[in-house]
Amino acid sequence: MVKLNPFEVVQKQLDKCAEILKLDPDIRAILGVPMRELHVSLPIRMDDGSIKVFQGYRVQYNDARGPMKGGIRFHPDETIDTVRALAAWMTWKCSLLDLPLGGAKGGVVCNPTKMSQGELERLSRAYIQGVRQFIGPDKDIPAPDVYTNPKIMAWMADEYSKIVGKSQFGVITGKPPCLGGSAGRSDATARGGLYTVREAAKECNINLKEATVAIQGYGNAGYNAALLCKTLLGCKIVAVSDSKGGIFSKEGLQPEAVREHKAKTGSVINFPGAKLISNEELLELEVDILFPAALENVITDKNASNIKAKIVAELANGPTIPEADDILCKNGVHVIPDFLCNAGGVTCSYFEMVQNFYMYYWDEKEIHERLDKRMSFAYHSVLNTSKKYNINMRQAAYVIAVERVVEAMKLRGWV
Repeated sequence: MVKLNPFEVVQKQLDKCAEILKLDPDIRAILGVPMRELHVSLPIRMDDGSIKVFQGYRVQYNDARGPMKGGIRFHPDETIDTVRALAAWMTWKCSLLDLPLGGAKGGVVCNPTKMSQGELERLSRAYIQGVRQFIGPDKDIPAPDVYTNPKIMAWMADEYSKIVGKSQFGVITGKPPCLGGSAGRSDATARGGLYTVREAAKECNINLKEATVAIQGYGNAGYNAALLCKTLLGCKIVAVSDSKGGIFSKEGLQPEAVREHKAKTGSVINFPGAKLISNEELLELEVDILFPAALENVITDKNASNIKAKIVAELANGPTIPEADDILCKNGVHVIPDFLCNAGGVTCSYFEMVQNFYMYYWDEKEIHERLDKRMSFAYHSVLNTSKKYNINMRQAAYVIAVERVVEAMKLRGWV
């Protein structure tokens, strides 16, 4: 994997968009940096009685279109530049889906796999204490991300409620349903991506009932993508992988069985009847649809020419570096860019916000219908823009998203 600064990737993508839109340099300068970022030190009493100080971040990138929205990551390799990049992508993602929200992101440098539940709870509550003045249901609404989950969101919502002196569960999305969480949230990222793949298959003349699929990354998004590809679209899953390696089966893999194997052994590798392959080999398989659903910077100028998939559906954030986009486009690979493909999660989070505000909750069927409508409309908006300007899908997504943010900035008198 190529080690790139993710915020530099964001800047390159934005520069290209500014060139296409002929943006005023002053507007480009404003869009190129976060509006606000907070660094907090979080001293936590560990189970052995010692005090450990963790570093936390909250980056609020742009709120021209509404309150900030973005997840919180707990990860040992978290950096401020990663959080900045993710906050920028959240800004474009919310704008692209036409949500009345701005973009933010948070993170804590820690290894949650080495921490007890008590330590995680104390850390979660300390993070909210650290950022409490910067968040709120109408200001900045966090959500789960890597290594955070509904339980952690419940602790955070409870801590904020204690601070303000009333139940204020709307400060967080991705909560358990009994605390105001939305139906359909658990698979929303993958499901939203599947809706865009369904529309892309029509554009690319792919019969999904005969289509083959490879998925890099078998966490929540990757597993749900595999399950929904099989049950919703009728595709054959021929390869999946995790951080330890991948597996391939020409006859097809059963998503539930692979998940059970991973739960028992800690990895998808050595799944009975499947051939062992590397993550790099998985990316270059001759399949109809490839889902990068794990790491950033996995499709580069070094391997882009070897990508044989007809559709690359980016469920991960930043899996393709800018130099690789040109190669994929030249070779006729149809890329569904990350902040379109994986926008189902934040869209469902927006639905949760709406439900929290008026205290009435939709059933799962209605959530799915609303998500399908938004994701399908966004896909075709990007597709039509790519044809109009003769640009690739990522550039088209940027054009739509940035144009909307700039319009809001101008109307508000910022520029």
